[in-house]
Amino acid sequence: MSDHYYTPKPVAAHDLRMIRQSLRGRDFQFVTDAGVFSKNAIDFGSRLLIESVEVAEDAKVLDVGCGYGPIGIAVAAEVSLGSVTMIDINERAVELARENARRNGLANVKVMQSNMLEQVLDDRFHCILTNPPIRAGKAVVHQIFEQAYHCLLPSGQLWVVIQKKQGAPSAKLKLEEMFGQVEEITKDKGYRIFKATKTV
Repeated sequence: MSDHYYTPKPVAAHDLRMIRQSLRGRDFQFVTDAGVFSKNAIDFGSRLLIESVEVAEDAKVLDVGCGYGPIGIAVAAEVSLGSVTMIDINERAVELARENARRNGLANVKVMQSNMLEQVLDDRFHCILTNPPIRAGKAVVHQIFEQAYHCLLPSGQLWVVIQKKQGAPSAKLKLEEMFGQVEEITKDKGYRIFKATKTV
């Protein structure tokens, strides 16, 4: 059976490659490998989230399911007075994200292996970003939302990218049950960007 990108210890043979990408007007380099999500190119959903998110330069940010790091690293370049914590269950992705933070000269990044948000449940963040692991199932995605709510400061925001055909309507309903305010920020090619603000 082949690895899923949410496998803690991928066994796929290594296949290192380099991606160069301009994000939010900056040029980045990312090393990727087999056994991680979207190894050949930064996926459209992640790029849409990166280009859509609004975050203060002193924000404390969490990237859930960071993969090799494009979302968290692109945001870390803008939160010069803040910090970004990046978590993923996949140990190979975690090592790549650490390497990519170094490669892009970002010292305000911390990367940890974590099953969902288990390793950061005692921390609090202004902003949480996720391109959730849809293939892990709706229960996992909804648990990520619940844990994110717990980890947000008052008025904190959870930003989510999800495809309509992969459950965007039910995800929005779940977010509306938990958060006081949920906005659809943009949509493109079937992807939706939701911003849920912790007001309750």
